[in-house]
Amino acid sequence: QVQLVESGGGLVQAGGSLRLSCAASGTIFRINVMGWYRQAPGKQRELVASITSSGGTDYEDSVKGRFTISRDNAKNTAYLQMNNLKPEDTAVYYCNADVTYYSGSFYRRADSWGQGTQVTVSS
Repeated sequence: QVQLVESGGGLVQAGGSLRLSCAASGTIFRINVMGWYRQAPGKQRELVASITSSGGTDYEDSVKGRFTISRDNAKNTAYLQMNNLKPEDTAVYYCNADVTYYSGSFYRRADSWGQGTQVTVSS
């Protein structure tokens, strides 16, 4: 099994910065794509940024130039550096990972989610 634990959320003023972390644990063989999603009240969950195992990245248009996703494969950890935060960035941020893991004598693949971390940006 695989667990994802996020940290780093909080309350910040507009223009400020936060850094989110997502640590994966368990019987991991390989983590493929990792991503950060967010969900604001009354809205659907949306993909903010993603990163492949080789470091290729993709961003939602509204965060380009402000957010940076990175990962440390040795630590099975992904990060989201968020700069110049805006009130509209307020949401619960979730980590997601496409993971291949050991289960007994088999490899299995799972789409894993963290519990979420609140980011609140005040104006």
